[in-house]
Amino acid sequence: QVQLAESGGGLVQAGGSLRLSCVASGRTFTSYHMAWFRQAPEKEREFVAVINWNGGLKNYADSVKGRFTISRDNAKNTVYLQIDSLKPEDTAVYYCAASTLYMTTETRFGYWGQGTRVTVSS
Repeated sequence: QVQLAESGGGLVQAGGSLRLSCVASGRTFTSYHMAWFRQAPEKEREFVAVINWNGGLKNYADSVKGRFTISRDNAKNTVYLQIDSLKPEDTAVYYCAASTLYMTTETRFGYWGQGTRVTVSS
């Protein structure tokens, strides 16, 4: 098993940037592909980005392409989400998730963090 803990959320003005972090503990980090999802108020959780075990493959939701960057540092057991040009519609709780499959489907991820809240003011 793997335990995940996100950090880095906060209140930021539109146009600003944040870097979210997710530290993994437990089973070998490189056993997992990692993803970020988000859930806006009164909306379903949605896929944001995924990265494969060695960082060589990445995929993004169309809504965040060009503004969000996912990366990982396997030496630190950490996956990051750099968010630039923040918009009010990016307001959500952001979750990291781990899977042994390289997928974008929420149900394929068996391990989740508790989330970090991002609020973007206009």
